[in-house]
Amino acid sequence: QVQLVESGGGLVQAGGSLRLSCVVSGRTFSSTSMGWFRQAPGKEREFVSRISWLDDNAYYANSVKGRFTIFRTNAKSTVYLQMNSLKPEDTAVYYCAASSTTFPMNRISEYTNWGQGTQVTVSS
Repeated sequence: QVQLVESGGGLVQAGGSLRLSCVVSGRTFSSTSMGWFRQAPGKEREFVSRISWLDDNAYYANSVKGRFTIFRTNAKSTVYLQMNSLKPEDTAVYYCAASSTTFPMNRISEYTNWGQGTQVTVSS
C-alpha cells in the first residue's frame, strides 16, 4: 500500500520560511518523480513544483519560482519543499504527490498517489 505523509506546515508571518516534508512508503522512491500541489479555500488544487527521479530536474509554478525549492533524499524516501519569502497568498493546504512519469508537469492526472495534506497559513 502506497502512503505519502506530509509534515512541516504551520503558521508563519509574511516573509518567513517553512520546510515541508513528505515521506513515501510502498513504492520505489528512487524511481518516483514527486510533486507538490496546494489548494486554498474555495479554489482548485494547483501545481507548485515537481522533481524528476531521473536527474532531480525541478520545475516550478511561476508564482513560487525563486522563493520555493524542491529537493529529495532517496535514502530517506523523502521529498522536501523549502518555502522562503512566504506571502499571504501562499496560504493553502499543501499536498505531495507521486508520479510514475519521468518528467511530469503540472497536471493532476499525471500523479497517481497523494498525501493527506498539511496546512500552511501565512499571516500579513
